[in-house]
Amino acid sequence: MALLLGAIADDFTGGLELASILVRDGVKTRLVTHFASPGDLDGLDAAVVCLRSRVTPAAEAVGAVGAAFDLLAHARPRQVFLKYCATFDSTPRGNIGPAADLLMTRTGASFTAFCPAFPAVKRFVFQGHLFAFDQLISNSPKRLDPLTPMREPNLVAVLQRQTARKVGLIRHEDLAAGKAALAARAAELQRQGVSYAIADGVDDADLARLAEVCIDWPLMTGGSTVCESYGALWRQRGLLGPAARLAPLARVKGHGAVLAGSCAERTFEQLDHFSARHPVLMLDPAQGVGREKAMANEAVAWAAPRLASGPVAIAVSSRPAQVAALQKRLGRRAAGRLAERIIGGIAMGLAGIGVRKYVVAGGETSGAVLEALGCRALDAGPYEGPGTSRAVTIGGDTMSFYLKPGKLGAVDMLEAALAAS
Repeated sequence: MALLLGAIADDFTGGLELASILVRDGVKTRLVTHFASPGDLDGLDAAVVCLRSRVTPAAEAVGAVGAAFDLLAHARPRQVFLKYCATFDSTPRGNIGPAADLLMTRTGASFTAFCPAFPAVKRFVFQGHLFAFDQLISNSPKRLDPLTPMREPNLVAVLQRQTARKVGLIRHEDLAAGKAALAARAAELQRQGVSYAIADGVDDADLARLAEVCIDWPLMTGGSTVCESYGALWRQRGLLGPAARLAPLARVKGHGAVLAGSCAERTFEQLDHFSARHPVLMLDPAQGVGREKAMANEAVAWAAPRLASGPVAIAVSSRPAQVAALQKRLGRRAAGRLAERIIGGIAMGLAGIGVRKYVVAGGETSGAVLEALGCRALDAGPYEGPGTSRAVTIGGDTMSFYLKPGKLGAVDMLEAALAAS
């Protein structure tokens, strides 16, 4: 049976978020990595291939997206969906446009839209401009992001710099006018030679109207919230059975650990709260240059005697100023990969001493941990809110993962997530 949706996510936290939203709505969905095989897609309604491509050079990202498409093609998806961050993380040399260009060619699509809006976490698009809370993204702390600083709020301009295809705009008033008017706007843009349209999204109603039109396109792109209405729309079309709550994920036996690589202030607040009751080890990645394995081994040795008393947390992270200094020393990408190698080594070491329940903070960190552990495919649990998505590995030695975006989640979520695993 063909997939209703084959999604490609540029990081693991966002990919799990999308999968969890679909599962909540009774859509049988699985998360897969580059270790997966076509057989891992059997019997599903939807699959999400998670990549670590958000901050990679365009050519490398396009190669990864192409490989993900090849995997999904075995299951003949009705629609391919390119999922990216609610802050449209990119730069003038970013890879969202080139990845979409590849998928346009591979799917045979002539038109698609881009909508990163996520109203629940106060990320809005209005008249093509991206807002975080009440600020243009270029005035928000995101302008200082060490990897993808967002200093241009006009997403039409951002995307146009990344593609030779013409970029247009679907405005809030087009969405508010209803399905017929929205379809007419899309048709008019195509007559004007536009292949890509940034779509406004100021509330859930905008996203629901966009979904009504785009669900039948061969290619769509955006944040996970675009798919919030997909389950109901598939049922209206007779493509999906009656809504039913899927079986809950199994609880997992074993020790628990938090692994953090995010430099977001929210993650530091969560670690501080966790430290009131559990041991926390803070590691400066700059101290691991040339000794990644040794630092990982030392962290595992620190954790081993403490796990018998409960979960621990290990952070391989620094404040933004320290991150910037390390990037200046090593280069942006090398600095990020350094921290990921250390935390991947720690994850492998912890697995060797019985850790089976993980909470991982940070999109790139999540990818590094799951890849280091060789995770092939995971079943997702139902969505409970931003930053609270869980998945368990299928087959063999079962492990549980909460994959948390660095900036999201309640301050007490780390301990609560481990307890729920």
